[in-house]
Amino acid sequence: MFMNTAIERDFDLTEIINGEEVMSPSPFRKHQIISGNLFRKIDRYVEQKGLGRVFYSPLDVILEEGRARLQPDLLFIRKENVAIEQDWIRGVPDMVCEIVSTGTYRMDTDTKKGIYEKYGVPEYWIVIPELRIIEILTVDDGKYKMFSYAEGEGAVASMAIDGLQISVNDIFE
Repeated sequence: MFMNTAIERDFDLTEIINGEEVMSPSPFRKHQIISGNLFRKIDRYVEQKGLGRVFYSPLDVILEEGRARLQPDLLFIRKENVAIEQDWIRGVPDMVCEIVSTGTYRMDTDTKKGIYEKYGVPEYWIVIPELRIIEILTVDDGKYKMFSYAEGEGAVASMAIDGLQISVNDIFE
């Protein structure tokens, strides 16, 4: 059977991490519920304030052609940086978010964190559903430092999305 590779590529869950292709399975239902909750909260706020645009996976973020092409679960681009919105995202988003799934903990909290840090992504959200944790890391002197953290209850605040606060209960309902 003939397959159109352009169409096939549109639904590809392949990332390029340190020059190596890495294929990921599709996310589980719980992951998608959390992703949807986060997207709705962030997108509404960003739209109301006219701050930029929020995207959800799968959408390639090409940090370096052939070396770093990732698909964060969510990302935010300030309106001042819309030039990186092309066929895919070609450049550094202002915020990326990874929702940790079973089997992706090390990839999301170590490997991808290191890549986002290397390319200077200003804000990195790590969401761990099983522990009801949201960590927001921001770049300080070239390294990620904890900016906001909530576990079980409470809320997190974003530096990249000015004024945004999100309750843990609204995400992990």
